[in-house]
Amino acid sequence: MGVATGAYGLSFGALSVAAGFSVLQTQVLSLLLFTGGSQFAVAGVIGAGGSGVSAVATSTMLGVRNGLYGLETSRMLQVRGWRRLVAAHLTIDESTAVGMSQQHPDERRLGFWTAGIAVFVLWNLMTLLGAGIGNALGDPTRWGLDAAAAAAFIALLWPRLRSRDARATGVLAGLIALVLAPVTKPGVPVLVAVVAAVIVGLLGAGSRRKVA
Repeated sequence: MGVATGAYGLSFGALSVAAGFSVLQTQVLSLLLFTGGSQFAVAGVIGAGGSGVSAVATSTMLGVRNGLYGLETSRMLQVRGWRRLVAAHLTIDESTAVGMSQQHPDERRLGFWTAGIAVFVLWNLMTLLGAGIGNALGDPTRWGLDAAAAAAFIALLWPRLRSRDARATGVLAGLIALVLAPVTKPGVPVLVAVVAAVIVGLLGAGSRRKVA
């Protein structure tokens, strides 16, 4: 997971420099923002001539899903103080997926921290490399880097779809994303799909309590 996501960091580094950011600005953005979709949004909006306000607004919208993840990971990790701040910074798609895919509480925490740290280190290293080589990389999609992180995430998610409710939720979220992808900004389909999945999960939990 760390290698797949880190490889995609190459494309962000190259795109950010092409959008007008310096290597230092690109690296600081990757270190402090550290959520792929939001980073690409900032570089994309600025590169297209948009304002800083538009870039921040778009980036914030795409990062909302990490806040939704935090509702679950905070209960899973049960950390306090400075560790809570670090955990919040590392709460991304990959760390959440790896942590939640484990069965034992200790393994969930280990999975979260391992994935989060691995992605953070490799993403930032590859961002620096991508910013350094810049346009020499060419179109990242030629190398399949745009699909690497998504493929790794699906590989983690697939074993979790064992129950009928899980499969139904996955299909619903996927359909929502497919319908919205052509007509909305990048990141919006994922956000709506996550919200729909949360609603389905809450409704399912409520119905099971009534039966009990």
